[in-house]
Amino acid sequence: MKGRSVASSETFMTHRALPGDTNAAGNVHGGVILKHIDLAGAVCAMRHARGCSVVTASIDRMEFKAPVHVGELMMLKSSLNFVGSKSMEVGVRVESEDLFTGKIRHVASAYLTFVAMNAEKKATTIPPLVVESHTQERRLQEARLRRAARQAEREREKQTQEEMEQSSVYCPEELY
Repeated sequence: MKGRSVASSETFMTHRALPGDTNAAGNVHGGVILKHIDLAGAVCAMRHARGCSVVTASIDRMEFKAPVHVGELMMLKSSLNFVGSKSMEVGVRVESEDLFTGKIRHVASAYLTFVAMNAEKKATTIPPLVVESHTQERRLQEARLRRAARQAEREREKQTQEEMEQSSVYCPEELY
């Protein structure tokens, strides 16, 4: 399978913050920002996977750095950092622009993992990632470290769950 470049799937999306997007404090609700991050990440992942849909598997390091205010333009930039055989990590950066002053602020960032799905809703293989710059190579290496950390965390959680199930004091009803 022929690889695809990072540039071939990079995505830039915008959304103007309107009063219906806000919380009681008058800032754009975090859930609205998260929805747009997920959408921008999914478009990027679908551009890479071409011919199949994608589902969000996880979101890492969702950081809200500054509020987005009503009337500002949210600009979402997404690009692939890592591609495995069936999953991929997309980085999304959100900036807001005050349309009156032109001032731009970094307001949020996240890493999302998507899994490519075939017509039967089963995980399917995707093209490898072709990196073409030092920045893309650095992002790839950092994504590999995050992936290894996620895998180690899942293993720890699995082990803890197994230990709890073998314990005489385990009561699943108490977990919720």
